[in-house]
Amino acid sequence: MLRVDDQSFRTDTGRQRSANEDSFFVRAPIFVVADGMGGAQAGEVASKAAAEAFDRDLPPGSPERFLRETIEAANREIHELAHDDPSRAGMGTTITAAIVNPESEEVVIGHVGDSRAYRLRGGKLERLTRDHSLVEEMRRKGQLTDAQAEDHPQRSIITRALGPEAEVDVDVQTVPAAPGDLFLICSDGLTTMVDEAKIARLLAGAGSMEAAVRGLVDEANRAGGRDNITALAFRLEDAAAPSRAEPESATLIGPSAEEAGLTATEVRRRAAAAAAAERREKPAAKPRRRRLRTAAKVLAVAAILAALAFGAWYGNRQVWFLGTDGGGRAALYRGLPYQLPFGVNLYEERYASPVQTDSLTGKRREAVTGHDLRSRSDAASLVEDIEKSQGIPK
Repeated sequence: MLRVDDQSFRTDTGRQRSANEDSFFVRAPIFVVADGMGGAQAGEVASKAAAEAFDRDLPPGSPERFLRETIEAANREIHELAHDDPSRAGMGTTITAAIVNPESEEVVIGHVGDSRAYRLRGGKLERLTRDHSLVEEMRRKGQLTDAQAEDHPQRSIITRALGPEAEVDVDVQTVPAAPGDLFLICSDGLTTMVDEAKIARLLAGAGSMEAAVRGLVDEANRAGGRDNITALAFRLEDAAAPSRAEPESATLIGPSAEEAGLTATEVRRRAAAAAAAERREKPAAKPRRRRLRTAAKVLAVAAILAALAFGAWYGNRQVWFLGTDGGGRAALYRGLPYQLPFGVNLYEERYASPVQTDSLTGKRREAVTGHDLRSRSDAASLVEDIEKSQGIPK
C-alpha cells in the first residue's frame, strides 16, 4: 500500500513570453499538466479546460478508463469551443495526467502531446511518455540521432493535441511504483531548456519536492526560459511508514492560482489560520473571568496586527505589478499596489522604463494601468515587451 508522501508544483511564464498558457490540476492522487497553444488567450482557454476536466471525484473502477474518458471528453469540449468561436480557431493543448493507485501500487498515465512524465528510482531517471512531435517521429524512424533531436529547430511542432480534431488518440499506460519513487510531470518549457541528466541531478539532490520543482523552474529560466514552465513532482512512500509531510488537499487550475499566492504551503497556512479564527470565535463552554476576556482581546488584536504585518512583508517580497511613476513612465514595482494610513506604501519601485505610459495603447497600456498582480518573471517580460514595441533596444 502506497501513499503520496510529498508533493509540490510550480508554474512560471518564463523569460520570453508575455503570458502563461500552461495550466495544471493537483489533488492527490490526480496530477495533471496541460500546455496550451493557439495564442495567449486561446491557449490558456484550451489548457484550462483540459485541467478542469479532472476537477471531480475519482469514480470506482478502472483508473485507465477514467483517464482515457476524461481526456477524450476534454478534447471534445475544446474542439467545440474552437468551432463556436472563430477567434479560437486552431487552439489546442497537450496533456499529461497521472493517477496514483495506492492499492495496486501503480501509477496510471494518460498522455497527448509533448509534455512529459518521468520516474526517478534509485537515482535513475526514466521517461515514461513518448512525445507526439515531428522530431520524435523522425528520431524513431532513424532520420535523426538523439543528439540531433534534442537541438532540432522544429522540436516544438507536435503531431497530436487536444482540440484540433473531434477525436483524439490517447496514450494510456500503467507503470509499477514502489516506496521512494519520485514522479515528475512537466511541460516542454522545462525539457527544452534543461537536459534529462541535469533534471535527474536536481531531483535526486533536492531535500523536498518544493525544493526540487523550484530548482527545475529556476534552471529552465537560467537557460533562457523560452517558453512557459510548469513542473509537478510527487514522492511515494509505504503507507505504513511515518509521514514526512502533511498530505496536500489543494486543487489548483491554471497559472492564475499560482500568481495569486495559492501554493500548497499558502493553502495550508490559510486553512490553519481560518481554523484558528473559528476556534477563537466559538463561545466558551463556561463563563470566563473578565481578566481572561480582556487578555484574549489583546491577543486577538496583536494577532491581527501581526497578520497584517506578515501580509505586507510577504506581498512586498513575492508579488510584482506594473504602474506609472512620478515622471509618467511605465515602471516595475515589487509589493502590493496599496497604501496604508499615514502614507505607508506596500510597494517599492524597482525599475523605471523610458517609455511614457501615455504613449501606449490597447493591452500594453492596460497592463501598466491595471496594476494586476504578477510573478516577477511575468512582470519583467511585460516591461521588455513594452520597450520592444516602442523600438527601445535591450
